[in-house]
This record gives sequence, structure tokens and C-alpha cells, in this order.
Amino acid sequence: MSAAISPPASDQRGTGLTRLAVGAIGVVFGDIGTSPLYALRDTFAGHHRLPLDILHIYGIVSLMFWSMMVIVTLKYVSVIMRADNKGEGGSLALLALINQRSTGKRWARSVILLGVFATALFYGDSMITPAVSVMGAIEGLAVYQPGMAPAVVPMVVAILVALFFIQSRGTARVAAWFGPVMLVYFAVISVLGVISIAQHPQVLGALSPHHAVNMFLADPTRGFLAMGSAVLAVTGAEALYADMGHFGRAPIRLSWLVFVLPALVLNYLGQASLLVRHPDALVSPFYLLAPDWFQWPLLAIASAAAVIASQAVITGAFSVTQQAIQLGFIPRMSIKHTSVTAGQIYIPMINWALMVAVILLVLVFERSSNLTAAYGIAVTGAMLIDNVLLAVVLFHLWNWKWWQAAPLLTLFFALDAAYLSANFTKIPDGGWVPLVMGLAIFTMLTTWSKGRMLMRQSMSEGSIPFEVFAKSAHSSAARVAGTAIFMSSTRGGVPSALLHNIKHNKVLHERVIVLNVAIEDVPVVDAAERATCKPFGAGFYKLTLRFGFLEETDVPAALATVDLCGEPFEMMKTSFFLSRQTLIPSSKPGMAIWREKLFAWMLRNAASAMEFFRLPTNRVVELGSQVEI
Repeated sequence: MSAAISPPASDQRGTGLTRLAVGAIGVVFGDIGTSPLYALRDTFAGHHRLPLDILHIYGIVSLMFWSMMVIVTLKYVSVIMRADNKGEGGSLALLALINQRSTGKRWARSVILLGVFATALFYGDSMITPAVSVMGAIEGLAVYQPGMAPAVVPMVVAILVALFFIQSRGTARVAAWFGPVMLVYFAVISVLGVISIAQHPQVLGALSPHHAVNMFLADPTRGFLAMGSAVLAVTGAEALYADMGHFGRAPIRLSWLVFVLPALVLNYLGQASLLVRHPDALVSPFYLLAPDWFQWPLLAIASAAAVIASQAVITGAFSVTQQAIQLGFIPRMSIKHTSVTAGQIYIPMINWALMVAVILLVLVFERSSNLTAAYGIAVTGAMLIDNVLLAVVLFHLWNWKWWQAAPLLTLFFALDAAYLSANFTKIPDGGWVPLVMGLAIFTMLTTWSKGRMLMRQSMSEGSIPFEVFAKSAHSSAARVAGTAIFMSSTRGGVPSALLHNIKHNKVLHERVIVLNVAIEDVPVVDAAERATCKPFGAGFYKLTLRFGFLEETDVPAALATVDLCGEPFEMMKTSFFLSRQTLIPSSKPGMAIWREKLFAWMLRNAASAMEFFRLPTNRVVELGSQVEI
């Protein structure tokens, strides 16, 4: 989810718990909060229809309630949120922590690949969530005015296009309203649920788990198939964990337990009461809860909530992409900061790719009930992978005994595996979409990661140790005034740009610095550990700048704080030399030829190091070289 619309971590100490809780409601719970728009309806009216009788209505509501209690409340809020990487949550943050603590372990690579696949599934979810949320809300038009049904898809497309177009301007000004608007939304759906419950109070008994058990015993096949739609009630659960670093554990727990969970339960019970009394309300039990005079206000409130949920997913994709770039799974991309607030970022390539994908989904599927068939697989797949990561944390980081961890893990794996299996039945009806998207993105992420590793290995073969170069080069070339910084992607050897410079220009600056930018497996690096410098004499230095995977790699800003390499840095007296590699596919046994060509394409289209490291354009010199992998 998003760092972009939450208060910066540095300001949280002075912010009240309640204010943070309200802010979390506006960012964290948009996805799961808008599920009542379609979850119960599609469980009964979707691709695997259920009879509208007491057995199934009570059974499904019981299943949804206990799924929220086990998956959201117990698994994420109570257990997984305790596993943080210096306060940060989410699959990538947890993956970085595991990678940091599992170096040399035989199982480490498999776990890392699973974590990367969870990230790939997140992008599939990012494409579907805006489409299904906005469409589910705007379809209220057709419920209240059936003659306006043909206008639903054009209106959804118009809203989504406008939403993506405003991303480049940032959302800081309107973000302050997200929490209050969502608070109004949850209050409204709670009241509507209570009014409906009052007309059939017996529906409160549906919270008993025996109703879910009775449904599965009496109708096991349809009960299992219904899980594919019932899981829609918990979509967005991982957002609680992913946004933990922006709000803190306590505000998110407070928001869920005090505001969101009660509102969702009351609304689902209200919808169940309505269906028991008026089965024909299945066309939209959410919207038909409202009395006639409140129908259009409800449509406006639900549409605003859906837009906010979509905004959170979009900016969440920006945040995850930034982390993936820093951790080396995605090529460098242009990242623009839309505000002085930490985390307010905009990534044009991700924004436009998401927009095209979301619009195509809306145009192809046309109805939210069709889109929900594609929804669920990505979510349940990511939840199942989170269980694997949690198991690693419990056994290898927290050192739990097997008898302590086994009951929890068994419960989580059993429930998530059942939901994932049920969602596999939706593959022919659209479930293939997130799977294809996830596999394609996973292939690109792993290709980039492995390609970078092979390229570094190729560049390091036969390279000259910097110590040897520094001793021999200082007297073999003319020295000129100023500082030359040669960017290096590896911590050893001489950068190719430095070798090309001395070969062709036959000069060296008075101060020559080989700079390596290292991204650590922590969210933020302490200022005292930012830089280390090793002198080699005769004006040669090796400098390392360390950044966390959530930090902006602003090299000039970091250099302004460094006084370890002789005199302070002055940008007007400093030149940056960059190596630009051209990849030549070869028959070396590194990657398949098609993956080498894919990596070469990704390398050509990556943002330049000058832009990514925010180097001054008038102080950069690029020198090219060819590399085989």
C-alpha cells in the first residue's frame, strides 16, 4: 500500500493515536472496506450460485466473519505485524529482513523467490482492485436507475483516467480528507446494517461458527466453491502489514478493532437480514439497504470510498516499486517527488502501465461480478506465501519451538490453502488474468535480478584491484585540478569508466574517488553509518554510501555531509563519470538466450544513473562499454 498519503514516520511521535488511527482508515482499509459492495452479492449470484436460504445465508456470513477474525485479526493484526524490519512491514520488507538473517542457508533462495512472487502477485492485485472497486460503486446507478446501466462503464473509465492523470500532481492536498471520508463511509454502512438487523434480529446468530460448519456438512461442494467469492471479504488484509511503517502497529490495530471490523460485520449482517426478508434484493444487497431518500447520498459516499481505495492501491504500487528498485529486483525508473513529505512519490512508467491495464480490465469484463472472478487468486496466493515467510520468522528469527508454532501455522495454512484452492475454480472465468500477470512480472523481476548478478560477475573477471591501480596510475598520467567521482556497481575492482578515461584522455584529477552506492536490507540507514571512506594515497579514495530500501538515493545530498575523503565536496568542482554498459547476448551458461534478450531490453529502458542518483546534469560524463553474460 501507500506511504504517499500517510504522515511521515518522523512526525508520528507528536501525533495523537486517534489521529493516526483515522489516517490509517483512509489509507489502509479502503480495499477491505469496499468489499461489502460486491462480496456477499457475488457469493450468491456469481459464477457458482448458492440457494438463498437460511442455511447458506447464515453459513456464508459465519464464514466471512470467522475468516476476518482468523486471517485479519489473528494472523495479520496479532501475529505478522509483530514481524517488522525496523518498524516497516510488507512482503519486501520482511523478505529483506529474512535475507539479512539467512545468508548461506540452503533454503534462503527458495524463500526469496517466493517473496518475489508475492510481490509480482501484488502488482496483479493493483490492476484489479481499482477496476472492481470503482465499478462496484458506480453500478449503484444501474440499481437505482436501471436505464442508466449503459453509462456505467464509460463513467468508470472516465473516473479512473482522471485518477491516474492527477497522480503526477501529488495527492498531499486531498489526502487529509481520506480518513474523515472513510470514517463517514464506515459509520454509514454500520447504521444501515443496524437498521436492517433490527428487522430480523435472529441474523445475529449467524456469527456462530456452527452455521459455517453446518453449511459445509450439508452442501460441501457448493460450500467449497463459495469460498472463492467469500474470500472477497478479506481482500486487502495484507495492507495492514504493508502500511505498518507509516502509521505504526497501535493505530492500525485500533482502527481495525474499533472502527473497521465492527462496521464490516454490521453491514454484512444487515445484508444477510435483507436477503432473508427480500431475496430479490440480491441484485445489490449493499445499495438496497438504503431507504429511498438516502440512495443517492449512499452512492456518492460509496463512490468516494472506492476512489480512495483505488488511490491507496496506486500509490502503494509506487512504494513497492521503489523498494523493489532499491533491492535490485526492478530496473531503475524515473521517480518524481510530488511533495516535501516523505514518501510522496510518483513513478510515471508504473502509473501509465497500471492505467492501461485497469482500463482494459474494465472494458473487457464490463461488470464487477465478472471482475470478481479474476479477483482473489492474487490475494490468496500472497496470503499463502506470507505464511511461508511467517514460518521462517517464527523458527529462525524468533526461535519458537515447533509445538508453539505448529498450531498457528496449521490453522493459517489450512484456511489460506482452502481459499486458494477454491479460487482455482475461477481460472476459466477470469482467474487466469492475475496468474498470467503475476507470472509475467515474476519472470521480469527474476530476470533482472539474475542478469545484474551475471553482469557484475562478467565485469569483475580480470578486473584490476583498486589498490594496485592506485599505486601505478598516479605517476602514469597528468593530473588536473578538481574531483572526479567514478560510480561503481561493485565494491571491488576498478570501474570501466576510470579505465576508459585514463586510456583515452590520459589524465587524472587531483582527487579520484571510486563511489559505490550500497542498498542495505533495512528501511533507513542511520546518518552515522551513511558513509565510509578508505584512502589509498596520492589522492585516490574508495567511498561507500549506504541507503535503506525506503530512502531516496540522492548522492549529491549525501556527499554534502561527507568530510572523510580529504576536503569537502563542491559540486562545481566535481565531475561524475558513469559507465553505460551495452549487453551482448552470448552462449555463456548464465541465462537462456530469450532471458538475456529480455534483460538487455530492460537494461536499455532503465532510467539513467544520472537521473536515479540525482546527479547534476552539467557535471556528468558517460563512457560506454560492452559486456557479455
